[in-house]
Amino acid sequence: MLSSDTDILAAAETWRRAGRGVALATVIETWGSAPRPVGSHLVIDEAGSFLGSVSGGCVEGAVIADALDVIAEGKPRILEFGVADETAWRVGLSCGGRIRVYVERID
Repeated sequence: MLSSDTDILAAAETWRRAGRGVALATVIETWGSAPRPVGSHLVIDEAGSFLGSVSGGCVEGAVIADALDVIAEGKPRILEFGVADETAWRVGLSCGGRIRVYVERID
């Protein structure tokens, strides 16, 4: 079962208040067959713990790795995955669509 947006955002707030570095990844655009809709969230802490989903599991590992950099640097970034992208096949987005994910540090 997927976590609700309320659960995900509550976890982000709880982790931040506990002093953890936290990033929030949000699906900002989809095209074609995408595993999760626009607005889907994944929250990640500095230790790599996470809650939620931006892709149904197929690109979460890559998003988490980038989120750790965002936490460390404080600079947001936009990630894009699609079937025409070699990275998408490597991380597993073979559903035929494309997604763009905005990753930002939560301060």
